[in-house]
Amino acid sequence: MNLLLAEDDAILADALCEQMRASGFTVEHAPNGAVAQYLLAKQQFEVVVLDLGLPMVSGLDVLKQLRQTDASLPVLILTALDSLEDRVAGLNAGADDYLTKPFDFPELEARLRALLRRSRALKASTELGQLSMQRETRSAQVRGEMLELSPREFDLLDLLLTHQGRVITKEQINQAWAGDRGGAAAIASAADSGAATNAVEVYIHRLRRKLEGAQVAIRTVRGLGYLLELERG
Repeated sequence: MNLLLAEDDAILADALCEQMRASGFTVEHAPNGAVAQYLLAKQQFEVVVLDLGLPMVSGLDVLKQLRQTDASLPVLILTALDSLEDRVAGLNAGADDYLTKPFDFPELEARLRALLRRSRALKASTELGQLSMQRETRSAQVRGEMLELSPREFDLLDLLLTHQGRVITKEQINQAWAGDRGGAAAIASAADSGAATNAVEVYIHRLRRKLEGAQVAIRTVRGLGYLLELERG
């Protein structure tokens, strides 16, 4: 459960990081809005806890920018701003929940787990064109026919589908593969020789062949990465 905590109060942030990690979350802390934006662009998170009163870039601006690129990442606003206008502004900007300070940690944890359950239920099955994927069983079909996918091919397809219509970089693909410790070690040992980059290209090529007839295409965006989209025309 990878969580981003965007909170500028150092004492509160330290306490929350400790409690969340004890509850099984992997936590990255952003002390201001600029760092939050950087981490959201570079890493994959399952849920975000966001203070509105962040320095440098406000929490509301962080949320608005996030929603331009990711409409599904669950965001819980945790703030001292408790007026009706603040709540409405936060929810209208794309927040999924709103909790005001002071608060009790068990309530925060319960709300986060509820957001995660809802998000995972929505992501359990994904369809695009004639392609469908079931994450719980790690399986995918084209026109109802099962695809034979290696673990890396499935992880790559999952990443492309999760970010359909948006570019993913080779670095993001390697990070997704790093969930397999053996794969991560192989990538790390080969990184200097460029083999990791070549491996991504090989798997992209394999996946393209297996997705023939699915009415979807993996497009190369030169200098940036790849994106999955519906075939044109």
